Amino acid sequence: MKIVGIAACTAGIAHTYIAKEKIIKAAEQKGHTVHIETQGLAGTQDELNTSEISEADVVLIAADIKINGRERFKGKKIIEIPTGLAVKSPTKLIEKLEEVVLNK
Repeated sequence: MKIVGIAACTAGIAHTYIAKEKIIKAAEQKGHTVHIETQGLAGTQDELNTSEISEADVVLIAADIKINGRERFKGKKIIEIPTGLAVKSPTKLIEKLEEVVLNK
């Protein structure tokens, strides 16, 4: 499964990067391809490109704030969660994404 997404917390510091790290680790452990963009005080980092988005099976938005560039995901299955969920239960989150993608 190919997962793309955005991580963004209120301050754009700790939870943003912790959520990104945990999502990537959990997804890769289950054999998935993943690319997570971050948005916060440092601006946008690891920005998703159009081919990554078009090839993605699902878009994961782990955010506590409004994200920029949401229109890029038009027509894609989007799952939105708070960053805290990605930090606390990344494996269960990836399992939920698997269910969503398999039950299109």
